[in-house]
Amino acid sequence: MNINKLKGLFVEKGYTQQDIARELGITPNTLRRRMKDEIFNTDEINKLIEILDIKEPMEIFFVNKVTH
Repeated sequence: MNINKLKGLFVEKGYTQQDIARELGITPNTLRRRMKDEIFNTDEINKLIEILDIKEPMEIFFVNKVTH
């Protein structure tokens, strides 16, 4: 998951983390924990795609971490 890109979309679209948490029906603390752990359920991912009008969700939600 590309959390930096997701956070960038929050700002770009004019949302705070609190706004996004409210839209997802979770607390801001839960949102922070989900971003830290990089784990969202399918319903939350679908809502984020809709709320943030994400055109390329694979680039945000399904990015493999590669270590060198």
